[in-house]
Amino acid sequence: MLRGLLRGRWALPAASLALGAGLGAALATRPRPPGDEAQGLLARLPVVPAVAAAAPPAVPGSGGAELTKYGLPGLAQLRSRESYVLCYDPRSRSALWVIEQLNRGTLSGSSDRAACDFQEDDSVHEYHRATNADYRGSGFDRGHLAAAANHKWSQKAMRDTFYLSNIAPQDPHLNQHAWNNLEKYSRSLAKNNKNVYVCTGPLYLPRMEADGKMYVKYQVIGKNNVAVPTHFFKVLILEKESGEIELRSYVMPNSPVDEKIPLERFLVPIESIERASGLLFVPNILKRTSNLKAITAGTKR
Repeated sequence: MLRGLLRGRWALPAASLALGAGLGAALATRPRPPGDEAQGLLARLPVVPAVAAAAPPAVPGSGGAELTKYGLPGLAQLRSRESYVLCYDPRSRSALWVIEQLNRGTLSGSSDRAACDFQEDDSVHEYHRATNADYRGSGFDRGHLAAAANHKWSQKAMRDTFYLSNIAPQDPHLNQHAWNNLEKYSRSLAKNNKNVYVCTGPLYLPRMEADGKMYVKYQVIGKNNVAVPTHFFKVLILEKESGEIELRSYVMPNSPVDEKIPLERFLVPIESIERASGLLFVPNILKRTSNLKAITAGTKR
């Protein structure tokens, strides 16, 4: 089974993870549950935190009702917009993940990026949201997670990608070169596949300091302390016309990257991203398909 073949230990340092150290590919043979047909983007989210959080969950135990008398201080914050679904992280002032659906239809249209402006997300409490002022003079670009160019099919869909909840501080060189190349590559895959589901998010990876201990350190910017990721991940789930599902997962450091480095150098085992991000992809994908192939560095395609 794919899950067994992907099982391993999260032992990659940040640098080697960013360059992509995974090898091999595998096929899964689990049958698709009967009657489990996809219905819309939200219903097909390939990540575990895909449960709507509009109402507080039932708290087990005799004291549950009393304990939640004054509400719960926080729940997963989902946003479903024209062009993407997002899970917001109020602590980092950015998203945990953003997922979008690309196909030949979404990539064509007359939407104009120049007509879009970066804007605060008023659906996020003012204590927990980023502002344009946070980025001003920071030295970082306002990097899209769901890319604007992925949604030329609708001006509103493109405009929705400019909410700052869909933005993270990104090194300008990375944003404008290697990461941009990865976004273009994702769009090129959508032209030759039935659908491409793209899940993108930040990572905050540990590194060893001079004292020999591992630390997670990241910069914050602006008065709202917007977290600057150490790395970014992008997971591509390709639906082929044949019915096969192909999985490709990438990690890049949030620093200048030579755009001449082949993108396959940034391929990593999906388990590496699952362990580092706290998300799960494979178990949910296997509920939807009996034909899954994971593409990692060195895979023959």
